[in-house]
Amino acid sequence: MTPVLMFHENVPLSLYIHLPWCVKKCPYCDFNSHEVGRNTIREREYVDALIRDLEFELPRIWGRRIISIFIGGGTPSLFSAEVLEKLLSALHARLNFHPEIEITLEANPGTAEAEKFRDYRKLGINRLSLGVQSFNDEKLKCLGRIHDSDEAKAAIKMAQAAGFENINIDIMFGLPNQKIDEALSDLQLTIDHGPNHISWYQLTIEPNTVFYSRPPKLPDDDNLWEMQLQGQQLLAEYGFRQYEVSAWATDGYQCIHNLNYWRFGDYLGIGAGAHGKITDATKNTITRYARNRIPESYLQKAGTESVIAETRRLIREDIVLEFMMNALRLTEGIHPSLFNERTGLPLSVAQDLLTEAEERDFIEWNIETLRPTEFGRRFLNDLLQLFLVTEDNIAPSLQRFGSKN
Repeated sequence: MTPVLMFHENVPLSLYIHLPWCVKKCPYCDFNSHEVGRNTIREREYVDALIRDLEFELPRIWGRRIISIFIGGGTPSLFSAEVLEKLLSALHARLNFHPEIEITLEANPGTAEAEKFRDYRKLGINRLSLGVQSFNDEKLKCLGRIHDSDEAKAAIKMAQAAGFENINIDIMFGLPNQKIDEALSDLQLTIDHGPNHISWYQLTIEPNTVFYSRPPKLPDDDNLWEMQLQGQQLLAEYGFRQYEVSAWATDGYQCIHNLNYWRFGDYLGIGAGAHGKITDATKNTITRYARNRIPESYLQKAGTESVIAETRRLIREDIVLEFMMNALRLTEGIHPSLFNERTGLPLSVAQDLLTEAEERDFIEWNIETLRPTEFGRRFLNDLLQLFLVTEDNIAPSLQRFGSKN
């Protein structure tokens, strides 16, 4: 008997838009980004393709409200306000926006312009995410960034002067040959510039990057742990609250878009290489899909079925793992009822796995909350390994639903 997921209503829906070009590919970057140097981007042609792509997707999400939009890359701030106005106007005409929708645009300090930032704000973009990464010129050069520390500071001031009240700053630690005091200095300078959200995360070496083929010398585990502990204390002293593994915010400034990811909400993804996750409450299915990664191919295929490079309907084991991989990143966790709401499955399907995680002090679990312990957050990968469900360790309660769908 084929099991049926049971959804009583649609889950929250976000929109992700990928703008894939950048001036220079950073050696640590594994995102779908493509160098254009200082050459002109085919931005008008690309925005036309995005609109075709959106229209192709509308039947999947018809009538559903969009709670957030995230324009990521690449370097979205390479795009002019004029073409982004055309894009946002097309979105307004075709989608049902939440009255308090959060619209984020990623910006590189090396492409920051005061007039452009003012125009972005006038378009209704109300959240800016600045990829600073470090205020140390030596480290910025090592990371392959196209800006220096003075340009980073200037970009933050431009964003504030343009009227952005909701600003995130990306900052890394664990950089090549970085000392603890250098990492804390970067973090202090970030705080001093007055953002209300900081994405503070450790540099990791990913496959298919320059750093993977030619690894730099990174701090050892003891120094990384000390950077993390002292950084957490510093952020807390200034009123920043950690709500996810690498996300810190002052009250009221948690990122709505990313919270929707971590709470296993839906997101429509358009643009070269964009990924999406859509729940169909009428068919009781959850489907993931990915678009063609190459910009030239995307421009040709947008608006047709051939733009989709991969489609995968999630089976029960996928759903349990993916929900936990997201929800257990949240410091405060979730209410257990969210599992049923977002997966269409009763929490009992994961009961044996949750019990084991609780016995190993990875999680706290009761009728009011499901969240990682401090120990679980420190060893998050070990915690998530428990939910890599196979036919051998699948919970008996999950087996009762029958064969895979």
